Amino acid sequence: MNAPAPPSRSEPRNETRTGLICSFAAYGIWGLFPLYWPLLDAAGPVEILAHRMVWSLAAVVVVLLVTRRWAWIRPLLRQPRRIGMIALGAATISVNWGIYIWGVNSGHVVETSLGYFINPLVSIAFGVVVLRERLRAAQWAAVGVGVAAVLVLAVAYGKPPWIALAIAASFGTYSLIKKQVGLDGLESLAAETAVQFLPALGFLVFLGATGDSTFVSEGAGHTALLMCSGAITAVPLILFGTAAVRLPLSVVGMVQYLAPTFQFALGLLVFHEGMPAERWAGFGLVWLALAVLTWDALRTTRRARAELRTARAAAVGATGTGAAGATAIRNTEVTTAPQAPEVTAQGQ
Repeated sequence: MNAPAPPSRSEPRNETRTGLICSFAAYGIWGLFPLYWPLLDAAGPVEILAHRMVWSLAAVVVVLLVTRRWAWIRPLLRQPRRIGMIALGAATISVNWGIYIWGVNSGHVVETSLGYFINPLVSIAFGVVVLRERLRAAQWAAVGVGVAAVLVLAVAYGKPPWIALAIAASFGTYSLIKKQVGLDGLESLAAETAVQFLPALGFLVFLGATGDSTFVSEGAGHTALLMCSGAITAVPLILFGTAAVRLPLSVVGMVQYLAPTFQFALGLLVFHEGMPAERWAGFGLVWLALAVLTWDALRTTRRARAELRTARAAAVGATGTGAAGATAIRNTEVTTAPQAPEVTAQGQ
């Protein structure tokens, strides 16, 4: 019998290339969201939100039908506590979606981008307060700079940047809940939109009964755009899921800033929102905090890889290259492998 052919060296490169393409596509779509919601402005933020919930479930069901990924549903139905957490997550992401849609359509695109810029800092704060995590010195420095940035922006806006803070807090809470639920991205979206579906559908039926619905009154184009709100929610999430299993955590962590960067640029160049000097100073401090976080993450990743190489060498030296050595190496890899990151845009 012929021996199996060794894996081609081009396969890892192809996987990495696919991961990069999918990650840039996912965060690019999320970054272009501010161009989409104003097209539906005739409907109002709450109606847009309700349609997004309804059509997101329809889009996810189609994907689940194609991929035949149903096995997770039955075990989930036997876990009422987990279902309760999913319902709480659905409520939290509904708040996040609603604030984001309202913020974009009311002329606050730059401030909504700020919410996703500061989201990593809020997640760190939640980790300390809720999960009792210990921070490294660089992380404490980044949080301090982030607090200073919020104070500067409060002076610049004449009030705290409530839209940005609400977006960051709601998504940070949602991420915290998702960690407790433990579902993958597509399954999580399916479960959450299943919870959202009946209230959203009931609201849309109410709007239709009272004559306030815009679903058919604004033309076929408006109807199609409302229906497509589900697809634009599901597609980037699927792309992100494809990227997350093919790329290192450090790469995905850096690409995530593409979405709020696009949103910020759109606020300045397309929607022509004002950016006086004091707002630039506040955003500059936010970017400085994120640069510190990114530097610290990359340094920590390099250190972890060096420790992994040392552990591999020690395992080989102690147990040889036989079965015991291979088992020790595999165990070392498992205990040091990073988890896939949370999605950090539009809840997406």
